[in-house]
Order: sequence, then C-alpha cells, then structure tokens
Amino acid sequence: MALFDSIFKDIGIDLGTANSLIYLKSKGIVVNEPSVAALNAKTNHILAVGDEAKKMLGRVPPHINVVRPLVNGVISDFEMTEEMLRHLLRRPQTHGMTNAMTSYRRAILAIPNNLTEVERKSVEDAALNAGVAKVYLVESPTAAALGAGLPIMSPGASMIVDIGGGTTDIAIISMGGTVVSQTLKTAGDKFNEDIMRFAHDEFHLVIGEPSAEFAKIAVGSAIPLDERLEVPIRGRDMASGLPREIMMKNTHVRAAIAKSLRQIVDAVREVIDEAPPELVGDILQQGITLCGGGALLRGLDQLLEKETGVKVVVADDPLTCVARGLGQMVDDFDAHRELLDNPLRPLAINLG
Repeated sequence: MALFDSIFKDIGIDLGTANSLIYLKSKGIVVNEPSVAALNAKTNHILAVGDEAKKMLGRVPPHINVVRPLVNGVISDFEMTEEMLRHLLRRPQTHGMTNAMTSYRRAILAIPNNLTEVERKSVEDAALNAGVAKVYLVESPTAAALGAGLPIMSPGASMIVDIGGGTTDIAIISMGGTVVSQTLKTAGDKFNEDIMRFAHDEFHLVIGEPSAEFAKIAVGSAIPLDERLEVPIRGRDMASGLPREIMMKNTHVRAAIAKSLRQIVDAVREVIDEAPPELVGDILQQGITLCGGGALLRGLDQLLEKETGVKVVVADDPLTCVARGLGQMVDDFDAHRELLDNPLRPLAINLG
C-alpha cells in the first residue's frame, strides 16, 4: 500500500485567482504560490511560475507576458492555466525528486459557487490535461468551512464568508449542502483596483497593482483605527511623467475600498435574509466565520459584526482554509464523498 500511494498520489488543488495551493495526501500543503505565469512570446516558453513570475509583474520587456490566468475565480487563459498547473505539479515537493513514475490518481479541485457548466468543465479539463487521472469538484465555501473546523455535516447552520483574490463566496451550509449562497466579483483584487484609482484621482499618481496591494496590506483597514498608519508609495506623476513618492495613509486606503466593502456587507446581509428562520437562529448562536486573504484586513470582522449583529470570528490561518478542507477530503476520501460535485458520475469526471 505504501508503494502504491507513493506512485499514485491523491491531491487537493485550491486554484485561486491570487494564489494556488496544492495539498498532497498525508503530506499537507506542499505548494502555496501566486497564480501567475510568465511567458516568452518569442519562444513560446514558460519562464517562471508562482513567486518568481509575480516578481516580474510590471517589470518586463514587451516580449515577455506576465499573466494571471484566472480572473474572478474563473479561467480566463486556459493554456496558461494548464501550463501553470503542470509546472506546480512537477515541483519536487509535489512530484518527488526521485520517482519519475509518479502520477496523480485523483484530484479534488475547489471552485467558486455558481460557476456555469462551461466554467466548471474548463477547470476540470485544465487538471486532466496537466496530468491528473480523475477530477472531482467541490464548492470553495464547503471546503473552507471544513478547513475552518465548522460542523458542516450537522443540521445546524454554518456560515462562511471567504474573501479571496477574485471572488467573495458567502454561504450557509447545513447537512453537508449549501442552503443559501452568493458569489461576488468583489474581493482582494477589486480592493487593489480601488486603491490604484484613488491614487490616480486624488494624487494624480499612476501606481501598479503590486504597489496597491502593498498599501492595502501595510495600512488598509475596514474601520477607523486608533493608531495612525502610513506607507510610502512610488509611481509616475501624471503631469510631469517623472517618478514621485507619496505617503498613503490608513484613511486613504479605507476611503478607497469603502464602496467595495459595502457591497460585501450588503451581500452578507442578503444571504442571511434569504436563509430559513431556523438557520438564522443558528447563525445568531454560532456566528459567522471569516476566511480567505480578505479576512486579514484590519477590522473587517468588527465591521461585519456591527452591520449584522452576529459575532464574527476570523478562522485560524484564513489563507489556507480551503486547502486544509481539501486536505481532509483527500486524506479520507470515502468519508467526504458526498460533499463532492456528482462524485458517482462515470469515469469520475464532473461536468457540473
């Protein structure tokens, strides 16, 4: 059995807009890198994937394309997604440095709620073409709730708000199934765009996405803070075309992302409003669990708690909740089979 498991591996893949994580059965999370790939357009050769590719964003000559092949949780560049997955699956920590015979028997992929048939098929095909024999799909909120330790198989309500890079998935789960859910294309990437637009409009400064993300992480918050935070941000002056540096404050970032935060808050309230009364009572007792990279935004839990009247808890290590949930499914596949999207379909290929 040990030899069999070493040759035929089971994995969980959290193919996110911002980051891709791979969980290897019995090993844990072995890959956690940005969902970015760099391609040399002259040679059609992949130069870098993950961290190395992200360092190239905004810093490459015209013949090198640095792309994020997933947008809003959906594959926008199929070939680059497939190549990125193939490279990540061949990493030594995933594939094994000495075992050339290793293959991937089974993969469980997390997908946002409410994907179309075509979008689900594209995710599945990307994994199959990257070298996986059988693909199973599971909705990201279900995996996130499992990874956060919520009792999703019980008849009570488990409410999860997963704010990732491309999407915010909000779901109320009971008895292993999603009762009410909503997916927004407002998440971490939208916050970055908001900050870039704010710098353009208020400071007449053009900044790149990495700088906007840096400002969001360094000084961003959802509520006013007692401490004063500011960070230097450099970009191109719109008037002179020359480099210029500004000090971006916490108040600036909060003003920039306020509208997007309001959309998330309103969506959370809508999901609660649509839930059956008994489950709403459970939510009041159990609270809301916040995960994903957006959960790290200062004061977001307090803002949601104030707006909903329900206690909000940030999950432990919110960035890896989905991957850890996938890991539980991978490690004990039979016990979690019913959570998977149509797992008894012939050839175990799920078309939605």
